[in-house]
Amino acid sequence: MIRIIDKNIDGESVLNRQITSYPEYEEKVKAIIDDVCKNGDKALFKYGEMFDGVKLTSLIVSESEIEEAFKIVDSDFIRILKKAKENIEFYHKSQLRSGFEIKKEDGIILGQKITPIERAGIYVPGGSAAYPSTVLMNAIPAKLAGVKRTIMTTPPQKGSGKIKPEILVAAKLCGVDTVIKCGGAQAIAALSFGTESVPKVDKIVGPGNIYVALAKKHVFGRVGIDMIAGPSEILIIADETGDEKLISCDLLSQAEHDRLASAVLVTSSSSLALKVRDELEKQLARLERQDIARESIDTNGKIIVADSIEKAIEIANRIAPEHLELCVEDPFKYLDKIENAGSVFLGKYSPEPLGDYFAGPNHTLPTGGSARFASALSVDDFVKKTQYIYYGDDALEKVYKDVAAFARAEGLGAHAKAVEARYEDVAKK
Repeated sequence: MIRIIDKNIDGESVLNRQITSYPEYEEKVKAIIDDVCKNGDKALFKYGEMFDGVKLTSLIVSESEIEEAFKIVDSDFIRILKKAKENIEFYHKSQLRSGFEIKKEDGIILGQKITPIERAGIYVPGGSAAYPSTVLMNAIPAKLAGVKRTIMTTPPQKGSGKIKPEILVAAKLCGVDTVIKCGGAQAIAALSFGTESVPKVDKIVGPGNIYVALAKKHVFGRVGIDMIAGPSEILIIADETGDEKLISCDLLSQAEHDRLASAVLVTSSSSLALKVRDELEKQLARLERQDIARESIDTNGKIIVADSIEKAIEIANRIAPEHLELCVEDPFKYLDKIENAGSVFLGKYSPEPLGDYFAGPNHTLPTGGSARFASALSVDDFVKKTQYIYYGDDALEKVYKDVAAFARAEGLGAHAKAVEARYEDVAKK
């Protein structure tokens, strides 16, 4: 049963969320990465047989496999995928930037240009489950940014060696260039170093299990990564107008993801806290993924009774959750007070799954308290911002002595000489 916690709880201690605290997996991940780096496709075939139970002859999904997927997937679901794609594109188009250029006195020109990365690697969880939403949320901003080539890796289904058809349909709709039958740490390694079948990429995005997360951590610096994602999180702030059934449904929508997922309610109503606790038990008994959700709720689920909604927001800002729902009478009244959250859902008709699949904002969000400094995946994750500077002779002559003095103050004589050398003849006259 979910715990009701004292109102004076320190928000930072509510959740224990450290993706880096799994030393028992570190050596396994490093060994896999080293193997793929050394042996390429040979290692990928080996791990496909070892972990996925399939003996593949090719890692690359063929056009015929994609065509077959379109025949298998229900036409109404394809319609839904297309509508979701339209919504996600509509939202992310507003994130596009064109750079800028500033012209100052003396002909000085300063600017920033935006350039898409050349290759993006998209990791999509698969195997026993299918997440076409992950394809949409990662591939669409990449394509809008202008990425030249997108390479998607996803584990094949055990036994058949095929990719879930829903994933292939989503990939085709989003214009993914290459789909690779490979998952786990070995897929991250392949995208980072390249193999005979898998092109080396510039950045890797997309969620995964502990092996994927630690592999991304290990290769960071060789390639860019989006984030080290931990278990899913939801925090709901509710006042006395909150509906216990709706709130319980929303808490369980995240609890069913993972036994390590966390679902937290912070409310100003003691009465609502008790109602939600009881309602959760009723709904848990009817869930298909009851075992997973039960462990998540019993271990990581919490209800905090706060003195006021303002205090609830203060607690939420310290927790910095991945998903935050404002189930209060006037949610927009409090929106500006939310400082740390990956994505905010306003009002009782904006449940978290709306953001997971359909509304348009990205569902790849910072976890583990990293919403204090990180943001949702966006078009910005697939571009580079290159700044540029132009000074003419007259402009540099006015400031070169100041620049040289600054450099010498830092003990860097060659820096000073680099600007002074242009005016040595002037100084001798």
